[in-house]
Amino acid sequence: MRVLLINTSERVGGAAIAASRLMESLKNNGIKAKLLVRDKQTDQISVVSLNRSWMMVWKFIWERIIIWKANHFKKNNLFAVDIANTGTDITSMPEFQQADIIHLHWINQGMLSLNNIEKILASGKPVVWTMHDMWPCTGICHHARECTHYQQGCHHCPYIYKGGSKKDLSTRIFRKKQNIYKGRHISFITCSQWLKGQAEKSALLTGHSITSIPNPINTNLFKPRDKKEAREACMLPQSIKLILFGSVKITDKRKGIDYLVEACNLLVKKYPELSAQLGVVVFGKRSEELEELLPLKVYPLDYVSNEHQMVDIYNAVDLYVTPSLEENLPNTIMEAMACGTPCVGFNVGGIPEMIDHLHNGYVAEYKSAEDLANGIHWVLTDSGYSSLSEQAMRKAVSNYSEGIIAKKYIEIYNKVSGRNA
Repeated sequence: MRVLLINTSERVGGAAIAASRLMESLKNNGIKAKLLVRDKQTDQISVVSLNRSWMMVWKFIWERIIIWKANHFKKNNLFAVDIANTGTDITSMPEFQQADIIHLHWINQGMLSLNNIEKILASGKPVVWTMHDMWPCTGICHHARECTHYQQGCHHCPYIYKGGSKKDLSTRIFRKKQNIYKGRHISFITCSQWLKGQAEKSALLTGHSITSIPNPINTNLFKPRDKKEAREACMLPQSIKLILFGSVKITDKRKGIDYLVEACNLLVKKYPELSAQLGVVVFGKRSEELEELLPLKVYPLDYVSNEHQMVDIYNAVDLYVTPSLEENLPNTIMEAMACGTPCVGFNVGGIPEMIDHLHNGYVAEYKSAEDLANGIHWVLTDSGYSSLSEQAMRKAVSNYSEGIIAKKYIEIYNKVSGRNA
């Protein structure tokens, strides 16, 4: 069986990492898998890139211009939505022609247009679509937040200037998606049960198969290692406890940096001794900016793409904190848990499916900096820390190991292949 996975990027972003890992998992389980991307970051032979050109750059810019215009020339939410008005027709590529299964992942920001998707569906090849956010089941947004319009038909979009209108950009794209999906067999996969619940409410996905399968992780790579050696490799101090926070871009408000700052201030105020006993390791673009904001010693690292380096970082710290406000099934929590590092995160998206409260970590009340601080303090001072660590590792191995996830996808592929036979 030949499977062609499609994602905008090979390595940048959670969806890209998940798609790349799934490709490797499938190959290790006897599937001939390739990954087609717009942006290739490695020399991996199984990853095929589109031919980059000025036209591709212009397509990306043109989509942003349309969104910018609909938003009354405001920059707000410029990348929170996508309209898929531009992309590349891949149906004539040999990789597409040779594939038995087409597996879409995150295909936004100029990778595939709605017309391209329609042509893929019209080819007759079985299509599986892993949802890494809500975009496939909404008009234009990646996260609907409190908005429920997508459940009947998008309008008055909160991401558009002054709440949009009865027939705004979200309405037009919603209807176009409806026409494209109608009468087609698409097997939608969600990475979390939370996202499955959201997708099942969408008027767009009525009648389509929706299954929840987590992202895979290589638990032979992401596993517990000696903490002292890990700290030496990362040039981190041995004598204090360390918490970890990371994001592609640290200043992204959706990642909850404001809540982390407030939680750390509350911790130091309540437990003054922590200012000398606790440090914060931060990885991501502009990580050094946190040195000015946090009341604790900060150890800034740049964005880390090397997985072996990430394994050292996870093993070097005592706790991973993710105050993110919008999440599906974060790879970072999965990675930290696989390394035996307990996690603290808000009760949002798929996070409570990963962190079992007070068993392998702490699930804090949504948008409560106080409860986030409680969770950090509880994990760092709990007498059963070694048990927390072991349970975190066990959860990752038993639920997210590559072999387990690959088999679940192969079952889906066999099912859709039989249906299209």
